[in-house]
Amino acid sequence: MSEGHPGKGRLPDNIAYFARALRAAGVPVGPGDVIDAVEAVEAAAIGSREDFYWTLHAVLVRRHEHSALFAEAFRLFWRRRDLIEKMIAQMSPVAPDKAPPKPPNAGALRVQEALSPKTERPKPRITEEDLTTVTLSVSQAEVLKAKDFAQMSAEEVAQARRLIGALRLPDDATRTRRFEARPRGRIDPRRSFQRTVRAGGAIDLAFRAPRERPPPIVALCDISGSMAEYSRLFLHFLHALSEQRRVHSFVFATRLTNITRELTRRDPDEALARASARAQDWEGGTRIAEALHLFNRHWSRRVLGGGAVVLLFTDGLEREVTPELTHEMDRLRRSCRRLVWLNPLLRFEGFSARASGIRAMLPHVDDFRPIHSLSAMADLCRALGAHQPRGRAPKAWLREAG
Repeated sequence: MSEGHPGKGRLPDNIAYFARALRAAGVPVGPGDVIDAVEAVEAAAIGSREDFYWTLHAVLVRRHEHSALFAEAFRLFWRRRDLIEKMIAQMSPVAPDKAPPKPPNAGALRVQEALSPKTERPKPRITEEDLTTVTLSVSQAEVLKAKDFAQMSAEEVAQARRLIGALRLPDDATRTRRFEARPRGRIDPRRSFQRTVRAGGAIDLAFRAPRERPPPIVALCDISGSMAEYSRLFLHFLHALSEQRRVHSFVFATRLTNITRELTRRDPDEALARASARAQDWEGGTRIAEALHLFNRHWSRRVLGGGAVVLLFTDGLEREVTPELTHEMDRLRRSCRRLVWLNPLLRFEGFSARASGIRAMLPHVDDFRPIHSLSAMADLCRALGAHQPRGRAPKAWLREAG
């Protein structure tokens, strides 16, 4: 099969070329999948563009996170070459439907790069050790840090993941009720008595002081369709944080799923793959109130001890706003040390808290921050420090919106 344009009306060549584009965009498709796809299309009664789409989707897509890339690749590949209508006309007497043009979808830039690869001069071989030590120039780093996650190419996403792994939280250790041995502090009667006995009666005092440790982080991450381009990189952020302190991670769309154990895997790609397999509602609808209710009822007492900080990652666009949402937000706020709401919608300069879900949730959070770029993630890390100044008061957004 040639790497150029596939032959007119040749189904195997067309699907094979499409599969190569999917692989370049990051969707794992093997030779066996191409054969299965060709057989499925030939066996199915294809009568429309939509039938052809879902037949290929059923064979070539196995993970929820690959659906957006497949949809964009399908739109660009088959529309540009205008092949579906010709093949369906040959395979079926039913005239195909012409779908109206759609606006750009999530992952468009990555798929466009895969379908139109640039010809470059061969570069010297780079070892894996070299890749780990590569640093971006000052100008490139500044542009990447400010760039919206949804606008990043596949190469920029890979660079962003490496930079996320280098983020560090500030020292925000707090005192606990437990004590530990210290050279100074309160006298420890038990250890002092033991040391005195061992010394043969000579008084040897031991001291203790309250133990200090960073508070645990509890993350509630929205993985609904509107948050897809941000939730995956936010999970990379949580994976990086889990190497520094205790992190309890939950994802929700139409249901609540605990993925804490999955994110403890050392390899970030393996961790996210396992988390994706465990959560069955990726890119589904949004039920924020129900997810908060399940967390407050089943998990709150287990994970919110020790002055936990809760990171609520959602756009707040609840499908149906009820008094239950306000009640559950209030209950969550009273159960934790600090509740930080991370909302990608704050990337817009003209953002206003007019949506009913956002207005119901804002009065119950301590901090309201954007989370759409590397710069926003770095600001969040600094803001989590114990003595760092808080950002803009959440209720100020309500007053401005009237």
